[in-house]
Amino acid sequence: MTLPARAARPAETAAGFLAVLSIVASAVAVAYRPVRVIPFAILLALIATGMAPRGSRLPLLAVLIGGVCFIAGMTVAAVTKNPVF
Repeated sequence: MTLPARAARPAETAAGFLAVLSIVASAVAVAYRPVRVIPFAILLALIATGMAPRGSRLPLLAVLIGGVCFIAGMTVAAVTKNPVF
């Protein structure tokens, strides 16, 4: 006998959407003004982390990707002499 699938709460769904939005914004910001976009992306990831259930990995992944993309975006901006703001 199998147990019925647990339905996702609306907060869990919203946390997933915020985490994915944060990942996309972080990836875009590597090529376009990292200092303007990535702090907001990391803020979205932290909000998603607070909304998600304890065992959720997607919001944690969004925070880590935001940090890596910030470093990569600043490196790309410095090497190519593009503005960071």
